[in-house]
Amino acid sequence: MTESRALSPPASATIAIIAEEVGVSVATVSKVLNGRSDVAAETRARVEESLERHRYRRRSRRQSAGPGQIDLVFHEFDPEWAMEIMRGVETVTSAAGLGIAVSQLNGAHSPAPRLLNALVARRPLGLLFVLCHPTEPQQRLLAGNGVPFVVVDTDSATSASVPTVGSNNWNGGLLATRHLLELGHRRIAVISGPQDVLCSQARAAGFRSAHDEVGLSVEPDLVRYGSFYVDSGHAHGLELLGRPDRPTAIFAGSDLQAVGVLRAARQLGLRVPEDLSVIGYDNLPVAGWTDPPLTTVNQPLRDMAGTATGMLLELSRDGELATSRIDLVTELVVRESTTSPADPR
Repeated sequence: MTESRALSPPASATIAIIAEEVGVSVATVSKVLNGRSDVAAETRARVEESLERHRYRRRSRRQSAGPGQIDLVFHEFDPEWAMEIMRGVETVTSAAGLGIAVSQLNGAHSPAPRLLNALVARRPLGLLFVLCHPTEPQQRLLAGNGVPFVVVDTDSATSASVPTVGSNNWNGGLLATRHLLELGHRRIAVISGPQDVLCSQARAAGFRSAHDEVGLSVEPDLVRYGSFYVDSGHAHGLELLGRPDRPTAIFAGSDLQAVGVLRAARQLGLRVPEDLSVIGYDNLPVAGWTDPPLTTVNQPLRDMAGTATGMLLELSRDGELATSRIDLVTELVVRESTTSPADPR
C-alpha cells in the first residue's frame, strides 16, 4: 500500500531564490525591491514578475528622511494652468508640513521607465499625475514599492482601479454652447484640445449635445482640435474667421485658446462681442483680465488638485478611499465677451 503524506506548503521565496530563477545577482533583486533606477527595464520586469508569482512579502517601505514630500508629475508644464494645480496641492501639503517636487513629461501621457525609476528611488509619500498616468506595469511597480498615486483628470479614469479626480467636461461643453444658443447664435465653432485626450472629446460632445437639444446639426468643419495653448486658438481662429461664412461665436477648449481667438479677431478687424462672441474654459485668472473680460467655464482646478492631494495622503497612511473617482462640478461664468449676434445666421 502506498503511504500518503500531506504536502508541506512551499517555503517562502528568498531574494536568493528569486535571483537564481531570473538569472541575475542578489544585488539586482535588492535594487528592484528598493526602487533603484540603475536596473534595465526588461530585467526589472522579469524580477517583478517573479516576485509577484512567488508572492514575495516585501518589508514596509522606508519613509523619506526629513519632513517628506509628494512628487507632482505634469503631462506638460504650462505656467498659467499648472500654477492653479500647484496652488491647490500646496494648500493641502503646507498644512501637513510636506514638500512638493515637480517634473513634467514633455507631452507624453505616461512616464518613461527611467523617470519613474528615479521617482520611486526618491521614496516620496506618493505621486500625483496631472493629465498623465502610469501604465499597468508601472502601477504594479509603484504598488510593489509602496508608493501610492492619484491622477488628476486624464484618460486613465477608464480604469476603476485608478484613483482619479476630474471634472464634468461634457457638462462644461454643454453649458457653454447652451449659453451661445440662448443668445441666438446658430453658427458656432468649437476649438477643443488634442483629439486623443478624453476631456477634449467630452467638451466637444457637450457642444454637439447642446445643438441636438434645439434640433440643429453641427457642421463638421466647425469642430476643430488642437493644443490647449494660445497659438492653437490663434491659428484656428484666423482660419475660421477668415471664411466668408465665418461663425458668429467660438467656444474654445481653454482660456489660453480663447486668448488666441481674441487676437485673431483683432487682427481681422472684428469686434468682440459685437461681431464675435467668445467663450473659454478653465476660468484662469487671465480670463478676468482680457479685453473684453472672458466668459468661460469654471473648472475648479484648485479644488481638483486639493481633493486629489488629500486622497494621496490618505493612501500614504494605508487608508482606503471611499471612492476611486471624483468628478467636480463645472459652472458657466458670464462676462463681457458674449452677446447676441448682430447678424444671426
